[in-house]
Amino acid sequence: MRDEQSIGRGVFVPLAFAPGEAFQFDWSENWAVIGGVRTKLQVAHIKLAHSRAFLLRAYLLQTHEMLFDAHWHGFRVFGGVPGRGIYDNMKTAVDKVLVGKDRQVNLRFMAMASHYVFDPDFCNRAAGWEKGQVEKNVQDGRNQLWQTMPAFADLASLNIWLEENSVRLWHETPHGTLPGTIADIWEAEKEALMALPPAFDGFIEHGKRVSPTCLVTFERARYSVPASFANHPVSLRVYPEKIVIAAEGQILCEHDRVIERAHHALPRTVYDWRHYLTVIQRKPGALRNGAPFAEMPEAFRLLQQHLLKQRGGDREMAEILALVLQHDEHDVLAAVEMALEAGVPTKTHVLNLLHRLVDDGPIATPDLDPPRALALREEPKANVARYDDLRRQLKGARHAS
Repeated sequence: MRDEQSIGRGVFVPLAFAPGEAFQFDWSENWAVIGGVRTKLQVAHIKLAHSRAFLLRAYLLQTHEMLFDAHWHGFRVFGGVPGRGIYDNMKTAVDKVLVGKDRQVNLRFMAMASHYVFDPDFCNRAAGWEKGQVEKNVQDGRNQLWQTMPAFADLASLNIWLEENSVRLWHETPHGTLPGTIADIWEAEKEALMALPPAFDGFIEHGKRVSPTCLVTFERARYSVPASFANHPVSLRVYPEKIVIAAEGQILCEHDRVIERAHHALPRTVYDWRHYLTVIQRKPGALRNGAPFAEMPEAFRLLQQHLLKQRGGDREMAEILALVLQHDEHDVLAAVEMALEAGVPTKTHVLNLLHRLVDDGPIATPDLDPPRALALREEPKANVARYDDLRRQLKGARHAS
């Protein structure tokens, strides 16, 4: 008979979870072809412990904002929130591992857990079996999804594919412990989940100072800010897919986020030419080689080419662009396009067309339907010869002086 001391470290206790009791979370690294480039990805795995319904979601980085986003999409697909989340001691959740089960939990992570009202539970060190279901899901995901994965145009398309195929596997995979598929057990477990609240606003905030060129820098990329905040402090809020810049209690602007992991790549700059309009009112000559204005709509660039050939064209173009600050940009662009089509690319004509658009609505030829009593028996024709006939008839006639 074996004694207790002979039991090896590879022996575990089977775990069972009640409906809605818990979910498990983990990360893995995988590769996919995105935009024609083989790309290394950080993949979030979130799995309901009772029904074993799961979701995979891919990111370029394994950071706080990605973690928060993965939880929202997991709860959204599951249709609710379980009462407890089981994690290893990942750095995006735990600032410091203390004695036993005590942890110094990241404050931003706790804010997310409080928002969704679940209790975070962290495994003991080197005790991955405590979240063995999601550990197994990492291996199954590589076999079931990654080996059959096609190429994708962008990361958003990949995540749509992962979500659709995760749900498909629920319906095809037997639960293993309970009768039926994962989808069958999930349908019953949904009743035990807490109601889904609005998404947690999971941004990470950084204090920045805007440069004299109206730019802030984050992760080797630069983003433009309205010129009125140049040389001023702002708050930069980082989301998985966008950068939001705020100051003085208001949102100033937002940009698509640039994530460039190759250290040899040149830093990228994301401009919004509208941010520099007040600058060119004082320095119209900056239009000629201003980098932000290379991204203007084509009609504005064509008008600029015409105006810069004339004396004072810089200032006229700056004044036309400034109309965007007072009128709807689509109206200004439409007026410029009409001026170009008419072959009169001047500031005066653009202003005239814009006022007509703003005051009277779209300029169009009216569709008149006159009453029959006013209809002409003979439609007028353009015939210049008639005037020559009149001149001959009047030749020699006296005219009033």
